[in-house]
Amino acid sequence: MEKSRPREVRLYLYHAGQCDPKKCTGKKMVRFKLARLVEKVNAIPRGSILLDPMAEKALSPADSITKGLTVLDCSWEHVEAVFPQLLVLDLQHRALPYLVAGNPVNFGRPFKLTSVEAFAASLYILGYKEQAASILSKFNWGHTFLEVNREPLEEYSMAKDSKEILKVQAEYI
Repeated sequence: MEKSRPREVRLYLYHAGQCDPKKCTGKKMVRFKLARLVEKVNAIPRGSILLDPMAEKALSPADSITKGLTVLDCSWEHVEAVFPQLLVLDLQHRALPYLVAGNPVNFGRPFKLTSVEAFAASLYILGYKEQAASILSKFNWGHTFLEVNREPLEEYSMAKDSKEILKVQAEYI
């Protein structure tokens, strides 16, 4: 018997306190109650998907989202030091495939997504397209992310597993 899909994915944000608070999309999501702030690493829900740019497996529609989705909000300068510390936790580490930023700070740069863009990309790939658009709507540039990535996001959302995601990604890199 197939497990039922939640109507909406629970979003968790572990904030490392390394970014400009005025530009922090993760904190804004928490203020709008779109994500729950997790203040201690061991409070990240076990079994949730952790978006990890160094993960060996790509996020795909085959992943189980029942335990939620977690983003670690940290500076890109510190990403290589922070993520390995989380390998000991019981989390599903997944990397996002090739996408370009739509935010004003890193516009057009591959893989340099904000927390809200990472959440939205994940939701879109996992089939929660309305929730993805909803969280991006709180940012005046949010629609840009979906517009510039529409084609790859659609293809990723139709992939059956991580291997297929990598094949689609190869067409864009």
